[in-house]
Amino acid sequence: MKHEQLYCRGCFEKQRRIDQLEEENKSLKSKLKYQEKKQGEGYFGSSTPSSKKPFKENSKEDTPMKNGGAKEGHKGYGRKSISKAEADEVEYLSVKEDRCPKCKGKLESKGSKARSIIDSILLKARKLLYQCEEKHCPRCKITISNKPVILPKSMYGNQLITQAAVMHCIHGIPAGKIVKMFGKLVTEGGLFKVFDKLGKMFEKTKEAIIREYRKEQIKHADETGWRTDGQNGYAWIFCSEKTSIFEFRNSRSGKIASEILGKGRLLGTLCVDRYQGYNRLDIEMQYCYSHLLREVEDLGEEFSDNDEVQSFVNTLSDFLSEAIRLRRIEINNKEYYRRAKIIRKKILKTIRSPCQHLGIKRIQNIFLKNEKKLYHWVKDRNVPADNNLAERELRSVVIARKVSFGSQSINGAKTRGILMTVLLTAQKRLKDRPVEEWFKDTLDKIALNPDIKINSLLPKP
Repeated sequence: MKHEQLYCRGCFEKQRRIDQLEEENKSLKSKLKYQEKKQGEGYFGSSTPSSKKPFKENSKEDTPMKNGGAKEGHKGYGRKSISKAEADEVEYLSVKEDRCPKCKGKLESKGSKARSIIDSILLKARKLLYQCEEKHCPRCKITISNKPVILPKSMYGNQLITQAAVMHCIHGIPAGKIVKMFGKLVTEGGLFKVFDKLGKMFEKTKEAIIREYRKEQIKHADETGWRTDGQNGYAWIFCSEKTSIFEFRNSRSGKIASEILGKGRLLGTLCVDRYQGYNRLDIEMQYCYSHLLREVEDLGEEFSDNDEVQSFVNTLSDFLSEAIRLRRIEINNKEYYRRAKIIRKKILKTIRSPCQHLGIKRIQNIFLKNEKKLYHWVKDRNVPADNNLAERELRSVVIARKVSFGSQSINGAKTRGILMTVLLTAQKRLKDRPVEEWFKDTLDKIALNPDIKINSLLPKP
């Protein structure tokens, strides 16, 4: 029987047109939703830094507040009192009254009651005048004098320099605010002059840290935006568990990574995102699963109405999250490697499964083309499946970028990179000693012996 005898030709064309318009409408809704999401999140989607987002959502009023305190069953730790041996200072507070304010009777002593508190010393610059005694030998015709322990030709003491350097380079406090903290005795120009002197002094130390970093088995690298002299540039971080190297440049070229890591073959594994600038390095690389997870989740949000996409996103997201968490689970090596192989097998099965949606195929191609750079965490437990170490260390740079808007000059950016490298590397390697104490002691040793090898003063990895 002919087709025209079963259906009205006009009705059939109308239904075909309706189906076509519904499909077009569904596609346009998905594109509109994607554009609205991009407009709110920024150019890089969910990977856009908070400072680059055009709009930031306010907290929801109906969001329930979390209850404070420890979890039920958790062992509590009360505030401990401070003994005389532990106290930095013991001050005796006497009662001035001899008579009872109520009955006017004579008061009798009952001893004293300890009250422990933790307080701080006011951060304020002081004027110090040293009377340096001099003694003369009439026989040898020489003069011997005693001098304060300060850097050559320095107007500021080593304690002040240490506090300013740590606040500026570790905590990201702008120089202008540091000057206000110290008072009128310290100037912003004088502070930058001191930082410039420190940068030249520790330049060779940074080079020594770079050489030590190249020998590390597990390395991390990342970069973020940073302005220098009003021009857009980048802040680079190259780090490990015991080392932190910062570079502030006007370029995101892979040449900078080659300068730090060298052009020869390097041992170990480098954990990075999928930025192509690292591909010129001759080293095994582990791509960050956190970045891949965000791309997978972005695909799910873009095509929220597609069942095939949602099934793929939910499955792969679970496996990627499981791989990231595995290293933090307290299990023995045998159990770790058993679970790691199972997770890898699940991921491979998911990305090799046949599909129709182009978005799914795009994600699958990423995994298939970069298979040699995705599973080092399966063979070596020390290799993380993410690059969170580098991202966490870049937060101090992001904070400094928000409050200071970058560096004022190329030389200032170079100095910041040197001081951040030295201070943060020392902070990692010092166990129970504050980095401020170490840096003050280092400056004192340099002041007493200008010819000392500064590299030998850096804490060993």
